[in-house]
Order: sequence, then C-alpha cells, then structure tokens
Amino acid sequence: MKVGCFALIEPLSSLDHQLQIIEDMGFKYADVTDSHSGGSLIDTIGMTASVSLDSNPIALKRLFEKHGITATTVCAHAKLLDPSNPSKYGVNEIWKAVKLASQMGVPYVITTEMEPDTAWGKGLSVGEGALIIAEKIHDSVELAADLGVTILLEPHGPVTDTINGMEAILERFGKSSNLGVNLDTGNCWLGGSDPVEFAQHFKSRIQHIHWKDMPAEMEEQRGQIYGAAMAPVALGTGILDLPGVYSILKDTVEHSTLEVAGADALKASYEYLKTLGAE
Repeated sequence: MKVGCFALIEPLSSLDHQLQIIEDMGFKYADVTDSHSGGSLIDTIGMTASVSLDSNPIALKRLFEKHGITATTVCAHAKLLDPSNPSKYGVNEIWKAVKLASQMGVPYVITTEMEPDTAWGKGLSVGEGALIIAEKIHDSVELAADLGVTILLEPHGPVTDTINGMEAILERFGKSSNLGVNLDTGNCWLGGSDPVEFAQHFKSRIQHIHWKDMPAEMEEQRGQIYGAAMAPVALGTGILDLPGVYSILKDTVEHSTLEVAGADALKASYEYLKTLGAE
C-alpha cells in the first residue's frame, strides 16, 4: 500500500508551496485536498492551497509533476443533507470534480455528506438521509462511469459514519463499479463505528484510505461530532486499531493518504505505516 498526504500542511500558503513541503518530506503522492468553483481571491494571491474546479487540469497536473508527486484523489466533500443552495459546496462541485479528475488522470473523487447545519438536515432519519445523498450524487456517478473515474464515499457524517447508512447508499446503485468507499479511520470512529468492523464489512468496496489516529480523551465525543479535518496525534500514538485495519485492506487498497496535523507527526505517521508494510 502506498502512502501520500493531505496538501494542507502550512496555513496561508499556495498549493505550490504545500507540494514543495510534501516533496521535501519524501512523499510521492497527495490529494487535491481543497477546491472551489470559479475564482477565489485568497487563492489568486497565493495564500491558500485551494484549487479552482475550473482550472486548466493539465496545468494542475504539471504542478504536481513539477514536485515528483502523483495526485491520487480529488476531494469534493459536500453539504448533501442540507437543502441545495448555490452558496454551498454541493452537487455542482462534485460534477466539476469528476471532470477535473478525469482530465488530470486522477482515478478517484472523494465526497461525503458532512454534518448538516440546518434543522431540515438534522431532522432526517438515516434512511431518509441515504436516499437524499444517493439522489444528489446519482448523475455524478453516471458521469464518472463515462469518464473512467470512481466516486468514493467517505464516512464523514451521520449517515456515512454508520455501516447501515453507507450500505443503504451503495445499495441504491447496485453493483456499480464507479461508486466505492474511502475509509477514514478517525471519522468512522468519531461517528461511533468500529474502523476494523467497517473495513471488514466494506472490504470489497474500499478503494482508498484516509489514515487518522485519535487520542483517548476524544472518546467522550464519539457519536456527537462527525469527522475531523486532521488527526491531532501521530499514527500509533492513539487508541485506534490501525494494524487491524491495515491487515484487512493491505492487499486490496493501493493508495492511502495521511490526514495528520504537523510535519513531525506526519513523518512519524509515515514511518509507523512502513512498520506495517506500507511503502
């Protein structure tokens, strides 16, 4: 299994700068981590690593290649349980992310529903939420099939953090080969699931991993928050059974990404995964 990292390491700096840091740390793989439609003032002046989904995809690919890094996913985490709103990252952005990934030669687009902000979204049952998520990604999954891209659902919300909820979404698409799962070990655990059980249940559908470990003091927050952008501790220093997850998926998942805060913790996490057999 190959290991890359999130392209968000230092705040208020460009994607080019983030990729230079990643190159200097010895990584060969990274995500297109943050993205937006249209233009961004902060991105334009080089103070964020966000990528416009309307970018020249070949120029973006060249930027990664400049640093000897291969982009393995385009992240497109959206607000899928709240009512559709043009001011929120949603269906339109997932659609554009699929096109961008295809034109860059990136195999995966990762999306999820995230925690809802509105009373409407918070009032949905898991079954209702699964139906709404499936409807909102339906056409993007069909586009992905036509363009040779796979959409991966990540546990990162009240529906996808549960085995039943994730299963309900996948069942809506039958045996579609263009819809799978990105296992985020920390998000899954925070949502109240067991990452090892999640890995075993969805082994045939998991095609990518976001690695996180979590400290014991976050145990009391389980089931109350849905996802964390970065793990606050290095892999192997928290309480998650990461060797258990790795042993299940080591022969079926080619690429994975570290979502760990801090350069030192990133390096330590990479070394930890190497002890398990990762590249």
